[in-house]
Amino acid sequence: MTKELANVPGKEVTMLSVQYAPGAADPVHRHNAAAFVYVLEGSIVMQMKGGKKMTLHPGQTFYEDPHGVHLVGKNASDTVPAKFLVFLIKEKDAPVLVPVTE
Repeated sequence: MTKELANVPGKEVTMLSVQYAPGAADPVHRHNAAAFVYVLEGSIVMQMKGGKKMTLHPGQTFYEDPHGVHLVGKNASDTVPAKFLVFLIKEKDAPVLVPVTE
């Protein structure tokens, strides 16, 4: 779901449900958005450039700075799927994910 922020011209919020299959991982990327993650099921491993790698479990949260590079985003398990919600506050019509090659 994506909705414009009526009181913040030019900004919108996108809410996504993400599922990682067992052993799945994201490529290195950025969002150019403030990203708020909430783990629903399973466990995920997250790391931003310059930050510590952390394993998150159901009910735990993670934040990505709009200027940050997401180095690690993966399922912590090779046998159990993981599911989480992501809320992105971004410029209207901006892409949700931008691959990064460094």
